[in-house]
Formats: sequence, C-alpha cells, structure tokens
Amino acid sequence: MLRQSRKVSKIVQRAMSSMPAFAEEVASEAKKTSTRAPFSYEPPGRNHLFVPGPVNIHDNVLRAMHVGGQNHRDAWFPEFYKTCLEESKMIFGTTKGTPIFWPGTGTGGWEAALTNTLSPGDKVVTFRYGLFSHLWIDMMQRLGLDVEVIDCRWGDGADEERLAEVLKADTEKKIKAVCVVHNETTTGVTSDIGHVRTTMDEFSHPAMLLVDGVSSIGALDFKFDEWGVDVAVTGSQKALSLPTGLAVVCASEKAIAAGKTATSKRVYFDFADMLRTNPSGNVPYTPELQMLYGLRESLKMLREEGMENVVARHHRLAEGTRRAVAGWGLETLCKNPRWYSDSLTVIETPEGIDSQKIVDIAYAKYNMSLGIGLDRVKGKVFRIGHLGNMDEIMLSGALSGVELAMKDAGVPITLGSGVSKAMEYWSETMEVIPTREHLVQEA
Repeated sequence: MLRQSRKVSKIVQRAMSSMPAFAEEVASEAKKTSTRAPFSYEPPGRNHLFVPGPVNIHDNVLRAMHVGGQNHRDAWFPEFYKTCLEESKMIFGTTKGTPIFWPGTGTGGWEAALTNTLSPGDKVVTFRYGLFSHLWIDMMQRLGLDVEVIDCRWGDGADEERLAEVLKADTEKKIKAVCVVHNETTTGVTSDIGHVRTTMDEFSHPAMLLVDGVSSIGALDFKFDEWGVDVAVTGSQKALSLPTGLAVVCASEKAIAAGKTATSKRVYFDFADMLRTNPSGNVPYTPELQMLYGLRESLKMLREEGMENVVARHHRLAEGTRRAVAGWGLETLCKNPRWYSDSLTVIETPEGIDSQKIVDIAYAKYNMSLGIGLDRVKGKVFRIGHLGNMDEIMLSGALSGVELAMKDAGVPITLGSGVSKAMEYWSETMEVIPTREHLVQEA
C-alpha cells in the first residue's frame, strides 16, 4: 500500500512539473491562431444560417443530391423530368400553368418572364419598394421596356389605389404588363397579389400579371390560377431549400401565346425551346441533375407536410419572431400588418446603432449569419430569415443569438426579453409532429 502511494505521488509530481511546458505550448498555439489568415479557422458546432436565402438544406435533400454523373439522354430521364415538372405545380397553386426549369437563379427567371412576353418599347407598370424590385426595374429598362414606376415607402407593399389610378388613366390599354415583387426581402414586406389582380379586373385591363415569387413561392400562400398570374418566378435557394442554381418559372397560356409575337432577344431563356422538348421529358441542353434530384425530394417533403401546413408553419415562425421584436422594445421596418412577411423579419435598430455591427458580431462571435441592411436601409436594419427548412427550435436559437449580438453591439435590451415571448407563443400554437402522436397520448 505504501509503495502504491509513493508511485502515485511520483506520477503527480511529474505531471505538475510538466504544467509550465504545457502552458507555454497552449500560449504558443494561441499566438499562432492570432496570426492565421482571416476565416481560416473552423469553429466547433455549425454555422447558424438565418438569412432569407440561401437557407438551411434538409439532410434528406442533401442525401438525394449525393449522386454521381449520369446521362440525361438515357431512357430513364424523361419520366423523371416530367415528374419533377408536374410536382412543381403544387408550389405555384396551379393546374393550368406550365412549369419550366433553367439552370440559373431567380434573376434568370426574371429575364425569362420579361423577354418571352414583351417587346422593346412595350409599356409596363411596376412598384419599387426595396432593392430587389429596383433591380427588376433596372432589368426592364435595360431590355428597352417603357417602365412606369410607382415608388412606395421602403417598408410598404404594392399600393393598389395608385395602381388603380394608373390603369384608369390608360384608356387606350397600352400597358402590356403589371410586374410585382411578391415578397421584398430588403424590407420584409409581402404584397397582396390577389388585390392587385382584383384592381386590374376592376378596369377590365388586359395587361399580363408578372410576379417575382423568389422568396415567397413554397413558403407563403400562392394562387397562380386563382389570382390570374401569367408568369411567376422562384429560385431554388429560397423556400425550396436547395442550393442556388435552379430558376423555376411557371407560365400561363396567355404568357405562352404572347411569346409568339414578343420580339425581345432571347436564346438561353427562350420558352419555345423548352416547350418544344419538355412535353416528351427532354431538355434543349444539359440539365443540373443533382439539383433535380434535390428538387424532387424537396417537393416530396412539402407534399407530405401539406402546403396549407407549410404556409401555417411559416406564419407561426414569423409571428413568434415579431413577438420577440416587440419584447426587445424594437420595431419592424414594415408597419402595416397586412404587409407583414412570413418569410423574414426586418428589424430597425435604435438611433446611433449601426445594424452592420450587430451582423458582424453575430458572425464573428456566435457563428451566426443574419441578413444585412441593403441600399437605402443599409446600417438601419438587420434581417432574420425564417423560410424553408426551419422549425421553432432552430429559430429559438437564432433569437437567442440575436439577443447576445445586440447586447454586445450596445443595444439596451434584457437577455431573454424577446426569445421568451416567441417561446410562449410557440408553446401555445405548436402541435405534435405527425406520426408521433402516440408518444404523448394519455392512457
């Protein structure tokens, strides 16, 4: 027993004698870390992604995309592709529209919508209430269209009364299209497309209705047929929860017919090439197969959840976030509840607080990505994205991270003041996950 005690004592002494060397080694490593190239260190955990696109990708989708190269000219492809096209009608809310896919982004979808339906010199009317509506206007002008812009406050949606004035004045029906960004991610605003259509019908106006649904379709209620939309555009990196790289468009019969006389130059984004090949399950050029596998899985998951439940989930996430904002004593950029976006929440920072500082601290200290303020609202707002593959527990973590970052940035808030309000709301409104009800049923 005495020998064992002496042996243990010697081991302890050796360990203690090595501590200074160990401490020096740690200090040396810390010094090396401080001289590393920016962003070269990968911290434990994961990046917490809460921007309004790109969004978090579900593991099922990632696994579905993990396939090798395949030949899309082989016999298996036509039925696969036709299934993807048919299934995508669900997110648009259509049985009559024709979906078309391009390797590209939502911006490519914008160009497809305009060039396939309009000619240089055609008059169009549109709204500007954020950076993305502004960029679409820029594209319209560069394509040679005659663009009448209805400027709105950044934080408001499409003003139907002002649209009515424009349409009423257009007695010769020269306006060929009304173009609307459904969900403006600069400002956290969702416009009422149904009301826009009602306004057009009030004046029996024959203009086409072109809609940017990049950050709304697949997350928010969208009724292509009911609203009389002629072209709708979305992108894979938003509510579809895929990587960036797929433009998903839906066109009405009226829009397709307009393409026969539209003279805007188009090659890659020509409807005609797609309409000639797609019905047989073929494409005019190489498709992004991995993206299509991911799309098929994403659409399957949305169908299993049910689009009504998808829309309800996004509303629940957004409402919880808005309650958190109120708990912090802050305000959203959108003031009118009828235009609140359920895809993201845009939050005004207090006077004297640069919102970029909050975003930078969130990433630098908490490995969390938030949306920055863009263009006119740069430095004045930050954005929390909650669309796509998202649930309440994920968003609770985001709100906690936001509170930490705001406190570090000098925003006078009490930790827990916002996230607790969101959690109270979610506790009252969340339901048991389907197929797991038996775990909580009372005996």
